[in-house]
Amino acid sequence: MPDYDPAAVKLSPNPHVRDQAVRYEESDGTRDTDMNGSPCLLLDYRGRVSGDWHRTVLIYAEDGDSRLIVASNGGSDRHPLWFASVEAHPEVHVRVLGERFRARADVLPPEEKARVWPLLLSVFPRYEEYQRGTDRDIPVIRLRRA
Repeated sequence: MPDYDPAAVKLSPNPHVRDQAVRYEESDGTRDTDMNGSPCLLLDYRGRVSGDWHRTVLIYAEDGDSRLIVASNGGSDRHPLWFASVEAHPEVHVRVLGERFRARADVLPPEEKARVWPLLLSVFPRYEEYQRGTDRDIPVIRLRRA
């Protein structure tokens, strides 16, 4: 499996996500750091099958000294592709604005998700609409600095 090199990370095939990630990274975390006012981070994760490093842009909320992300996939009935990879390889790399750090990604159990859900809705209210629109339980992941 390849070593982590932020310059060699594979970008999303989705043009919107890819372009935002490029602008975020090239500006050293000073441009395109939000989606319509909701704060975003860059998540670099190891592919479940390939072992290659990939990058996506995700809305986050702060909870103490950790960050919370949501595997909403826009309310789709399927988890986002990155989610299975993060479950298989929970050691990730995160960029929040100008700061880059290693983290561990853990899926929250139901009671912890219930506690932080209102916080996530305060950052991005559409998560509630996404959850109502699918039978899938949308996972919440805690990113804890390694």
